[in-house]
Amino acid sequence: MIRTILVRLLPTVLLLSVSSVEAQQQKIPRIGYLAGSGDPNNPGPEVVAFRQGLRDLGYIEGKNILVEYRYRYAEGKQDRIPSFVAELVQLKVDVLISPLGPAIIAAKQATKTIPIVVVYAQDPVATGLIDSLAHPGGNITGLTTLTRDLSGKRLELLKEAVPKVSRVGILWSTTNIAELGDPTSFQSYEVAASTLKIPLQSLRVREPNPDFEGAFQAAAKGRVSALITVRTTLLIGYRKQIADFAIKNRLLSMCEGSNFVEAGGLMSYSANFGEAYRRAAYYVDKILKGAKPADLPVEQPTKFEFVINLKTAKQIGLTIPPNVLARADEVIR
Repeated sequence: MIRTILVRLLPTVLLLSVSSVEAQQQKIPRIGYLAGSGDPNNPGPEVVAFRQGLRDLGYIEGKNILVEYRYRYAEGKQDRIPSFVAELVQLKVDVLISPLGPAIIAAKQATKTIPIVVVYAQDPVATGLIDSLAHPGGNITGLTTLTRDLSGKRLELLKEAVPKVSRVGILWSTTNIAELGDPTSFQSYEVAASTLKIPLQSLRVREPNPDFEGAFQAAAKGRVSALITVRTTLLIGYRKQIADFAIKNRLLSMCEGSNFVEAGGLMSYSANFGEAYRRAAYYVDKILKGAKPADLPVEQPTKFEFVINLKTAKQIGLTIPPNVLARADEVIR
């Protein structure tokens, strides 16, 4: 009888044993994240927002998901984007994610099979990154923040705040890595400025060693009355220094992200970047659960934030018109 029972139980025991082994060997998904500024001990706000998005979806790093971070500006490795992408591809990550145009281009060239989630500042269709927003095609999907498309709106808000604004300096940075047909940041403002009849002055700094002193001297020499700071990985890291310069020289300052205003900038108009990076985690989750990037529509922002720092306005002796102040989504006092 005992032998009969053992024989009958044997298939069940074997099945349970196999299931146990399979569970132990179940692969933990691995994500490759190529970030801009920051480092493992001090990640930038975008990485923090992405991590929060993962937690909201039930992912805990080190337990049920692994994230391989590569920081563009860590340890002075500014020009290592292609090699970082190659490392992540060789690790056979399940998903690649990046907000960096050069990294996205390198990833697109490096792999046609690994899904790529982007948080892209440009129009991804216009730059040839994807086929269409509704049907991206290929292995790329994600979000666009339309940062360049809002250049004209920022100039309009500057002029509404100070109708007599004269020359506007555009502080922007360039890199040696091509941006996949993307027009320069300065050019996007030139188009809008010509319509508004606002003279512009290009204040360009170059990676990896930006000459801010030279740019600021050029701004003073050119008698610019307002400064627009383009949101690039390089300039984000110097936002406090840029804000201090504008305050010291009593310049109006418009930025392409609220974190510049939090550092002392006067105004910003942009998509909600924190929400965009949290939303990127949703795309990672969908792909890990079997969705194909080609079938996941690329999202555009539906809400834009106008932020004003009244403390900075007071420091430069500016009174924001009530009609402009009333339009602000957030006021820092």
